[in-house]
Amino acid sequence: MVQKKSTARKLKFKPNEFVVYPAHGVGKIIDVEEQEIAGSKLELYVIDFEKEKMRLRVPTGKSETVGMRKLTEKAQLDEALNVLRGRARVKRTMWSRRAQEYEAKINSGDIMALAEVVRDLYRSDRQPEQSYSERQLFEAALDRFAREVAAVKKLTEPGAVAEIEEVLEGSSARRSERAAEIEAAEIEAAERAA
Repeated sequence: MVQKKSTARKLKFKPNEFVVYPAHGVGKIIDVEEQEIAGSKLELYVIDFEKEKMRLRVPTGKSETVGMRKLTEKAQLDEALNVLRGRARVKRTMWSRRAQEYEAKINSGDIMALAEVVRDLYRSDRQPEQSYSERQLFEAALDRFAREVAAVKKLTEPGAVAEIEEVLEGSSARRSERAAEIEAAEIEAAERAA
């Protein structure tokens, strides 16, 4: 039995608030309800994940335990966008191991970890193509990251993706220019030495 609950108790999250649920990304709390399960009453957040067409009920007392959190503050989001400007860090381990680590970061709910996955798996048009599994992980991370960027900056998801790709392309272009400068300097030094 589901009942609407008007609670006097202070809840961490409120209806119509966007939250991040680690395994699913950004969702919107549409209600707080009370259900009777096995003879005891349980207060639940009802979270709607519009893109997945999914509705999740999370006990209010377990929200922190499962890692549910408020949207990232703008300052921390700017830090995460700065992570995208950094150099990709790809470990020299087997792909299956790295894929597991990327998957864990994507499902961690941590905006900084998501930014690292997006940065590490990003490929510009000038770089070799990704494998199917790399592309799938990149798109999953980009989707989660973009949804949070969109919610925090009040953008559309395509607008957030465009902003993220602009940051990635800009840093990729700067790295390519720097590599070209270093290569030209090395060639010039070799010619002078010859």
